[in-house]
Amino acid sequence: MNFIQAYLGLTGEKRLEIMRKKEMNKEKEAVLILEDGTIFKGKGFGATKKISGEVVFNTSLVGYPESLTDPSYQGQILCATYPLVGNYGVPNYDQVDEWGIPIHFESLGIKVAGLIIHELCDFPSHWTSKKTLNQWLLEEDIPGICNIDTRYLTRKIREKGVMLGILQVFNDSNEYDIKELLKESDKIPDPNERDLVAEVSINKPIFHKSSGKKRVVLIDCGAKLNIVRNILKRGFNVVRVPYNYSFEQIMSLEPISGVIISNGPGDPAILTKTIQTTKDLLENEIPVFGICLGNQILGLALDCSTYKLNYGHRGSNKPVKDIFSKRCYITTQNHGFAIKEETMNEEAEIWFINADDKTIEGIRHKKLPAFSFQAHPEASPGPYDCEFLFDLFVKMMEKREPVAKLF
Repeated sequence: MNFIQAYLGLTGEKRLEIMRKKEMNKEKEAVLILEDGTIFKGKGFGATKKISGEVVFNTSLVGYPESLTDPSYQGQILCATYPLVGNYGVPNYDQVDEWGIPIHFESLGIKVAGLIIHELCDFPSHWTSKKTLNQWLLEEDIPGICNIDTRYLTRKIREKGVMLGILQVFNDSNEYDIKELLKESDKIPDPNERDLVAEVSINKPIFHKSSGKKRVVLIDCGAKLNIVRNILKRGFNVVRVPYNYSFEQIMSLEPISGVIISNGPGDPAILTKTIQTTKDLLENEIPVFGICLGNQILGLALDCSTYKLNYGHRGSNKPVKDIFSKRCYITTQNHGFAIKEETMNEEAEIWFINADDKTIEGIRHKKLPAFSFQAHPEASPGPYDCEFLFDLFVKMMEKREPVAKLF
């Protein structure tokens, strides 16, 4: 039994089928309440339940299966700015590539706490579609709300910053109690105070075999599956290890060519073990490539500081500029924290910046084989403009030189 079959078995398909038939066509009321008391009333879909989390928005036009399964959204309630969602349905997890990795998902299971959309499509059309978005959320016990003004919600977040919120889908209109929810909105727990990475990382190493003999270690802070795929297709075997693995544990997997620090959710500053491991890797001149959260971790390992962005960067149309070549790339992004520019030290230099707000999008070490990228070179969803960074990482592992010397 592979890991996909194991996951599908745990969901209890027969039970879910009964649940789906009973509830998928039931019209339900739903409400979203922000921490400032703003109320959005709409129609509910997916699971009938109440959740809380950090309300964020994503500007992608497509790619909701990939976004909803991105572990970086752990603890968050996602608002899609594109008005119609679900129009090409949802495929099955068992549609896999040559390495047994699901093609259309970034992890096994939805990671967002809840979903906010303007309009839900109940009649999708696509040759890979096996279920509706409503059915998928119901199966995975995730609540959603539609028929609300997502433009107003997005503008509010852009002006005031991300906010905590409560989303509840009601099974019965008699349960609808706005006053009680308003009382709760004053004391919504902040998910960023949890160790969100521990909730999405793996518990023990997972080995992925390619056609080659060389090995890359992927520190899994909530890694997207397309990162694994991009390493495998370049002929490297991959060992995914838990986020809190020590330097000694990683080196026990020798021989290794290099280490990638993955994306993931939450505040990077609380990941003290991962930061220390990264410091040890640098001290021993092991090639390191950080992606998204991995960019922040590399910065922290170099004694930089990080800070929380007002509303973050989430979407597949974010411009990033290489400050050396002056080229601009369109990228996929999903992060709420960034490296403080004023804390950069002499060991490293800024490589990429965000063309919109000038925040740091990538750094590189001046003397060691280490660099990082805040956006997602693996895309999924979104453009593949920056996939060349994986090729650059391969070259850096082969030469064991700073990335600036490889051009």
